[in-house]
Amino acid sequence: MLQPVVVLAGGLSHQRDISLKSGRTVAQALRQVGHEVVEADIDSSLIETLRANDGAVVFPMLHGGLGENGALLEVLQLMSIPYVGSGPATCRVSFDKSIASRTVAAAGVATPQQVALPHDIFRELGARTVIRSIGERFGLPIIVKPARGGSSLGITKVDDIDDLPQAIANAYAYDNMVVVEKFVSGTELAIGMITTSEGTHVLPAVEIRPIGGVYDYSAMYTGGETRLTAPADISNEAAHAATEMAQIVQKELDFSGISRVDAIIDESGLPVFLEAGTAPGMTATSLIPVAMKAAGLDIGEVCSRLVDDVARNHG
Repeated sequence: MLQPVVVLAGGLSHQRDISLKSGRTVAQALRQVGHEVVEADIDSSLIETLRANDGAVVFPMLHGGLGENGALLEVLQLMSIPYVGSGPATCRVSFDKSIASRTVAAAGVATPQQVALPHDIFRELGARTVIRSIGERFGLPIIVKPARGGSSLGITKVDDIDDLPQAIANAYAYDNMVVVEKFVSGTELAIGMITTSEGTHVLPAVEIRPIGGVYDYSAMYTGGETRLTAPADISNEAAHAATEMAQIVQKELDFSGISRVDAIIDESGLPVFLEAGTAPGMTATSLIPVAMKAAGLDIGEVCSRLVDDVARNHG
């Protein structure tokens, strides 16, 4: 008898729609391999739903907010409910791009020059001073993004220093901490990982070529806006280096379940870490399903294996 599963999707973050699509993909894939699946949203009836499905393994498919900052997982742990994926501390660290970047840099992974700016720094020091310093230190172009968030919401590539204040304002609309980093040109990759108690399987890297040049929200979720190639069209040495980097990130951040590392292979063939996620999208245009297909893996079988692994090791 296969383990019953509760797939959590939705919530109130900016990425609610994407989360619902991801949840549907996983729920259908699990049903196809024979699991009994209940789909649940994050609302006041959730605890009741979880109690009514005692013995089920929870499969969170939440993007942004409660789903990726570890808050909900703390509650699941409190209730001794087994769930697929990384623990609360891992989620908190990887959800904050400024902290994740520094953590992996300390382990020897290449990262872009970066500064994290809380909203009140502009109020206290004056925006002009801070913006002039960024321009002098980093040069152009630069990337501006919210420290916490996903789906590339609020991200801007800045080519002209006069556009920087607006880019920073856009990012503050999504979070009160903004990350500004030196733009790294090269080949953009997403490296998916599947981690169980038996170890980590690094999936073939997916090469991302957005038609508009920046992999933003529209490029991510509009069919035809981005060309994805898996395995990536890079040298064997670069592919090996990217896999090695993903393994270091997995170990440092302690990822479990399905995770993803985003990187750029720079002009010298070195992989540069951009960010990592504990809850990557699983929609029709998402990167992990593309990588799984390239590896000859079935989504339902992978998800089923993760559920069984959690059920077996819980308690």
